[in-house]
Amino acid sequence: MTDGAHGAHRAHAVHGADEAAGREWARHWRYAQLPGLDLLRAHYVRHTFPRHTHDGYVIAAVTGGIEEVGLPGGTLRAGPGSVVLINPEVPHTARAGVPEGWAYATLYPSRELIAEVAAEIGSLRGTPGFTADSVTDPQTSYVITEVHRAAEEGNALAADTLLRAAVARMLARHAGPLPARTVRSAGAVDAAAARAVLQERMARPPSLEQLAAELGTSPFALLRAFRETYGMPPHTWLTDARVRRARVLLDGGTPPAEAAVAVGFTDQPHLNRHFTRIVGVPPGAYRRGRSGGRLPRGG
Repeated sequence: MTDGAHGAHRAHAVHGADEAAGREWARHWRYAQLPGLDLLRAHYVRHTFPRHTHDGYVIAAVTGGIEEVGLPGGTLRAGPGSVVLINPEVPHTARAGVPEGWAYATLYPSRELIAEVAAEIGSLRGTPGFTADSVTDPQTSYVITEVHRAAEEGNALAADTLLRAAVARMLARHAGPLPARTVRSAGAVDAAAARAVLQERMARPPSLEQLAAELGTSPFALLRAFRETYGMPPHTWLTDARVRRARVLLDGGTPPAEAAVAVGFTDQPHLNRHFTRIVGVPPGAYRRGRSGGRLPRGG
């Protein structure tokens, strides 16, 4: 057995014991042989994800307990054998639905990876989007966990094969053209303009009153339009956007303390708190997950 395989089996044993004891653990990482994909395998009990979005897609196999996912259309409860499907830029929350928490293996494929697989299967036109939030599919759930296992063992051929099989099955069975976001109302136009301002002035954003004055509207009207358009108020969206930009900076090698200041957090602990809540692991663990995909000691 290779060192990577030994590490993977050791990690599975350690994490299994942690779950049995009700302890939380998480690994968010990238396997260099699977470009365009982030991986998260975790067991959460007390951790809750605040409302946030992703640049790419979410394909999550729940392997234990119950996950409650808050989506624009309501809250879903997903248990073992379920696969949760979330499209890009869809605001959502997540938390445990039972006292023992939930365990899952998640794939975060980029838009480019999804488009590539969709083109290969040839059954979708335009930008693909999932038409279901959650499906009961033990077979695909198992394949997703095997993608993680193969990646942890350094088996690139198996990991890539299983990844494409899982994505293709979900696209073929539960996807259609992703509706384009259309800006129609004056409120939606203001919301889009406000988002652009916050994106550009992320480190020194205006207050809600200042932002509304710049756009020629009232604070309450802007708040309502922003929430209706993006599923969250401006300050929540800004925190999410800061964390997403911090991830890009960390991926590029920027130290966490510098990344914190660059995106507008007061200091590194401020970044750590919000980053951990939204990404599921602290910035330091996130950076280690980018360093060659090696398993950390003890899992």
